[in-house]
Amino acid sequence: MIISAIIPAYNEEKTVGKIIDTLKNVDIISEIIVVSDGSEDKTAQIARERQVTVIELPKNMGKGAAIKTGLDASKGEVLLFLDADLIGLKEMHVKKLLEPVLKDECDMTVGVFNKGRISTDIAQLLTPHLSGQRVVKRSVIEKIDKIEITGYGIEIALTRHAKNCGIRVKKIKMDNMTHVTKEEKYGVAKGLIKRFRMYWQIYKGLRV
Repeated sequence: MIISAIIPAYNEEKTVGKIIDTLKNVDIISEIIVVSDGSEDKTAQIARERQVTVIELPKNMGKGAAIKTGLDASKGEVLLFLDADLIGLKEMHVKKLLEPVLKDECDMTVGVFNKGRISTDIAQLLTPHLSGQRVVKRSVIEKIDKIEITGYGIEIALTRHAKNCGIRVKKIKMDNMTHVTKEEKYGVAKGLIKRFRMYWQIYKGLRV
């Protein structure tokens, strides 16, 4: 079975390399695709140095478009999606996400931070449907229309599709994991603006 890992990334030069290195240690993963969503830093260069497939979008088009680009370029029957700003990702986390889908115990897994940082743990505890850490069968995600326009609402679209269509979903605890917040990346003021923009895209995702 072909398993494709897809990483949408926008200016994640500080973290994307470690994520790729972790994935390369998971021997059941067939291909790793990094979609640099108009990044202006060394994200694409760092990924390319690790000899994975790198797709560079000419401008920032949003997470939904980046995922759709990676999906179209991938060959996998099973798809692993990971955010590019993760901290603490280990091989065991990847295997825990993959295993239930590979064993046909469910059609999609959703990774939820646990025992990482209080702020990100609570956020995902309250809204696990927003998690970008997922494994899903291609047959599930290809039935969702307009993925490319959902932006950060892609996770909402996936969650709603699963609920409406009776797709089997399993939540997986990702111990000792967290991610870099927007306020940490861009500073408080700019980070808050980007956070509100993300929430708007999530709202639009609810309407797709």
